[in-house]
Amino acid sequence: MVFILITLFIDVLGIGIVIPVLPELIKQMAGGSTAAAGRYVGVIAASYAAMQFLCSPILGALSDRFGRRPIILISLFGLGIDYLIQGFAPTIAWLFAGRVLAGIMGASFTTANAYIADVSEPENRARNYGLIGVVFGLGFIIGPALGGVLGGIHLRLPFFVAAGLALLNWLYGFFILPESLAPEHRSPLAWRKASPWGSIRYLRTYPLVAGLATVFVFVALAQRGLENVWVLYTGHRYGWDERANGLALALVGLMAALVQGGLVRPAIKRFGERACVRFGLMLSILAFLGYGLATEGWMVLVIIVFGSLAGLAGPAIQSMVAGSVSPSDQGKVQGALTSLMSLTAIVAPLVFTAGLFSYFTSAGAVLQLPGAPFLLGSALCFAALVTVVRLFRRVPAADGEPTSSDPA
Repeated sequence: MVFILITLFIDVLGIGIVIPVLPELIKQMAGGSTAAAGRYVGVIAASYAAMQFLCSPILGALSDRFGRRPIILISLFGLGIDYLIQGFAPTIAWLFAGRVLAGIMGASFTTANAYIADVSEPENRARNYGLIGVVFGLGFIIGPALGGVLGGIHLRLPFFVAAGLALLNWLYGFFILPESLAPEHRSPLAWRKASPWGSIRYLRTYPLVAGLATVFVFVALAQRGLENVWVLYTGHRYGWDERANGLALALVGLMAALVQGGLVRPAIKRFGERACVRFGLMLSILAFLGYGLATEGWMVLVIIVFGSLAGLAGPAIQSMVAGSVSPSDQGKVQGALTSLMSLTAIVAPLVFTAGLFSYFTSAGAVLQLPGAPFLLGSALCFAALVTVVRLFRRVPAADGEPTSSDPA
């Protein structure tokens, strides 16, 4: 756990550094137009997701066959090259090429989820997935704040710092990171299961996982929409610059670290995984509504603090998925879920950023409603809550699965 968490931390730190500046760089290349930047951000983000959709199940299946370590190393090295391409990019087309490469190599988080399943026992599985949230939180405390400061010095500087971190992470993994998948748990490579659609169909082998996959689709669609539109939205509505967005995203990371590091284990022990999923989704509905309707920037900060409790749902879902899947299938299942999330990430930038945000901030809009993407996100979280309630009624808790009446 220590090895993989350090690897993930450096990875998240590099990603967090470029979040506040990438949309601004695209806006600069687009001639300063917010509406045009929204369209470009949407298309570039969708291209990244499309490549991840195609490649994640392949890399997940490869990790089941050859082990987690080599796939993580390939991913980290590709990420470092990607940041260098973006840092030197003279045009939007080069940024596009960089994101395509990042999508092809974007297996570090998918394989890390399988890695954690390999090294976890049932009693600490939810806690370990909560530690991923802590790592993400710490990375997003330091990363966006550092990216905002570096972007204030030069808009491209964060990309080179992120490249250095990714390549440093590759070196760390090469010399330190151990393999987690024992040879006896490795499975033959079946390309039928490694294709995106084949891997998604394979989820039906596990009924609970197949149902949770639908929840993943709704929540991921809302979350990817938020991530893609956030910087453009806050800059347009509240006048936030790179520094303000970096600090706000650092607050997101701080709250994620506090909630997932300090509350996940006691909450799941006390109330059970299923109750935490339902509670997290209800808070997500309210948080998205708040983002879409907030009239002042300080309100957004309050919602970030309040909405952070929705983070209880993620580790609970991951724990339920990992606990339902055999060791030899962890990579394929995690790859399939990543493909599903990538599929939503193709749609989300086009709908939320290039569609809703670009339209409702344009001069030809029927009304100015920049918060429209967040209102749609709230509706999607509501659909996820309805889906999960029906799923839990249809698929009863298995023996040993933590519930509110079985805190163990």
